[in-house]
Amino acid sequence: MKRRTLIHSNRKASLKRTNLRRNLTSAEAFLWKNLQKSQLDGRKFRRQHSIGPYIVDFYCPEFRVAVELDGAKHMTLMGSEEDAKRNEFLKRLNVRVIRFENRLVFESLELVLDAIRAALEPPLV
Repeated sequence: MKRRTLIHSNRKASLKRTNLRRNLTSAEAFLWKNLQKSQLDGRKFRRQHSIGPYIVDFYCPEFRVAVELDGAKHMTLMGSEEDAKRNEFLKRLNVRVIRFENRLVFESLELVLDAIRAALEPPLV
């Protein structure tokens, strides 16, 4: 009998997820205050959610949308290559990834929240 691979909430990543939740970046903490407790249009988000080998900043399971906040390390060649690899993996699982620079969360929170809302809308057929 084959063992089913656990894609979400990988137990091996449990300690890392817990540590990340306890040590959110300032941008993550600021955005989380607006996403937690289903504050964004009643949509449930999880923070520091693992999907396969990756941990995404925020995840809305109902719409399979991951929200990633990017700091300086993402602006490097190596960081952007790793992000592309992660995005491709998540895309194969039908998870849509939307990304924002950390500074945008502080400078234009409503723009970020509106973009998240738009990502949660079903696609036009």
